[in-house]
Amino acid sequence: MRYLAIGELARRAGLRPSALRYYEGLGLLPEARREGGRRVWPAAVLRRVALIRMAQRAGFTLAEIRGLLAGDPGGAATRQWRELAERKLPELDLFIRQTQQLRDAVASCLACGCMNFEDCGLLAADA
Repeated sequence: MRYLAIGELARRAGLRPSALRYYEGLGLLPEARREGGRRVWPAAVLRRVALIRMAQRAGFTLAEIRGLLAGDPGGAATRQWRELAERKLPELDLFIRQTQQLRDAVASCLACGCMNFEDCGLLAADA
């Protein structure tokens, strides 16, 4: 089995070594083996790090990811992922709507062009 030192794993994953130590401390990564006082992980952990990062980009919290990774590596984990993703979709839809509203508000403010908070009609509408 091939092992990667923390620096090599971090480089390949596009992370800082401190992030890997943090993930390990949270239980997202298995405990590293020590070789010459350095942390090393099986090369296969790179795939697990990729899953963690993908889940984070999708809006999952580290606690949610930890729960997902705590499951069996087989079919149960796949079911867990599906259930978690189905619960997460409405949250993501709400976030998208709220972000679009924020974008529209900023665009309206720019379009107003008054450049004076004292006389801004948009601010008067909120009062």
